[in-house]
Parts: sequence; C-alpha cells; structure tokens
Amino acid sequence: MMKRILNTLFVTTQGAWLSQDGENVVVHLDRQTSKKFPLHLFESIVCFGRVNATGPLMGFCGRKGIPISFLSENGRFLARVDGPVRGNVLLRRQQYRVADNNEGTLSIAKSVLIGKIGNSRAVLMRTARDNPDRDMHPLTDAVRYLSGQVEELKRVGNLEAMRGLEGDAAQCYFGAFDNMILNQKESFQFTGRSRRPPLDRVNAMLSFVYSMLAHDIASALEGVGLDPAVGFLHKERPGRPSLALDIMEEFRSWLADRLVLSLINLNQVRADGFVITESGAVIMDEEVRKTVISAWQKRKQDELTHPFLGEKIQIGLLPHMQARLLARHIRGELEVYPPYQWR
Repeated sequence: MMKRILNTLFVTTQGAWLSQDGENVVVHLDRQTSKKFPLHLFESIVCFGRVNATGPLMGFCGRKGIPISFLSENGRFLARVDGPVRGNVLLRRQQYRVADNNEGTLSIAKSVLIGKIGNSRAVLMRTARDNPDRDMHPLTDAVRYLSGQVEELKRVGNLEAMRGLEGDAAQCYFGAFDNMILNQKESFQFTGRSRRPPLDRVNAMLSFVYSMLAHDIASALEGVGLDPAVGFLHKERPGRPSLALDIMEEFRSWLADRLVLSLINLNQVRADGFVITESGAVIMDEEVRKTVISAWQKRKQDELTHPFLGEKIQIGLLPHMQARLLARHIRGELEVYPPYQWR
C-alpha cells in the first residue's frame, strides 16, 4: 500500500491547549500537563470548540506536513493551519485548466454525481433488504426514483441541469431517510436536513461527521498535490474547499450517513446526550462527541474491495485512493474519473 494509515488526533476537551515538546504534542488542561503524544503517529490534528495551540506547535506541524484544523463544538469548520503547498505544480496547473474547460468540468461533475446518487440508492436498497419484516415501501419507491435520476443524469449536458437533478435526488433520499431510523424514533426523528445550526439530534450528528469527512478528503487531495479549493461540481467561493466537497459526495451516504444510523439504531447514542439551546440549535455533549469520533476512527480501519481497482483497502485510505484516481484523470492517464461506488 502506498500510504500507511496514520491517526488523527481529535481534541474535544473544552479549555485544553496544545504545545510542542521536542517531537511531541502536549495537551494541557487546567494549567497541568494532561497527555503527551509523539507527533510522528499523526497525519493531522483536529480541535473542536475552545481548544488552542501555540505558535511553535503550529509552525512545527506545518514543517512536518501535519495540518491542524479548528472546528466549532458542533463540527463546523473554522480554520486550518498548514505548511507550504505540497505536490506538483504541473498537476495543479492542469487542474485549473480542466476546471476552466466546460467539457472537462462536466465530465468530472457527472462522474461524482453518478457515484453520489448510486451510493444513496445502494444505502436505501441495503436497508430495505436487511429489514424484510418492516414496511420499506418508502425506501423502494425512493430507489426507483433515484435509478431514474441516474439514467437522466447520463443524458444531461450542462452543469446547472446536473445540479438540479442532484437537488431532486437529495430531496428524495432525505425524504426517505427517517425510515432507516429503526430504534429510538421518538427522540431521533428526522424530518429533513438542517444546518447552521442543526435543529435536531440526527442533523447534529450528520453535520459533525460530514465535517470530519471533509477534513479527511481535503487532506487527501492536498496529499496528492491537488488544490482542494478548485472544484468542478461546487461553485468556487473564497475559503470554500470546493473540490473536497465534490469528492465528499461519493462518501456521504454509505459512509457518513450509515455511521450515524448505526449509532442510533444500535443505541450507542442516547437522547439525553444532546443539549438544546435557546435558539433551538441541538449540540452533542462531550460524551456523544467522543462516541461518534471513536466509531468514525474504528470504521476507517475496516476493509473493503475497491470496485475499480479490485484491491482490498482500508476505508480510511479511500479518500487518498480517489484523490489519486482524480489526479490520474486530470493528467490524462484515465479517460474518465471513476467515482467510488459502494456495493
């Protein structure tokens, strides 16, 4: 395997601050040293909420290629500290040329959306198949609709029409989402996506896991030398990781959504682990946050067979593999970018 899976250091304890001691990162709490870790064990550090880091630590991590990301308690991306741009300048220049080319942009955007909608359909099908004793008609109806959307997508020739199809597909998928919540339905009812802030427990967890996924994918793109800010499906905005959001689409349903559903359906998270603020925003408490992070890290260690490469691979390496496949397509080594399609 071309890349060894390293860990991400997640710091969730509010009021903690991080410093450098030689080749180690030190976690301080209440003016005391809480923990110390060798930095070579990590490929990135993610801080949630009121967590600070010293300048020397940020500089050291930048030189070592270990980005430090700062997210809100709820998982919203705030800032990222990284070192010099890595990768091949020729690859980035070619990425910009493809992004400025209508045909090249359409090709990649279409591949990404075929992967996304196909994976959403597969998640619904798997749930319906695994629960034959329940009424799963809403799921099978959604599967039929999404199948039609995939076929329609193959015929569409402009980006705005593709985005319209994606919006319709997402509405259909999330319209059936509540039927995949099989336990604790009174506390984890899902009526639709809400963000900034999430307005129910399910959305709080979805937004949190999506943030971790975006972090991993942006790191993978940087790792192969691509610019995470220059995408093909998502419009470019200052500070927006458009390419990371593009590639995320292939991973949302089968990886992030299924993780959240599993935590609910297996009673690994409970309703009293969430705080509802005066504004109506729903926030996970520290214990739930740790549970979600632990499940996320464990899931990344699982193996599956990559459908395009035919090789067994750990899930944590899939973003790196998709980034490499995209780089090969941009270089002209692959005629079409092959999205990850879950089976």
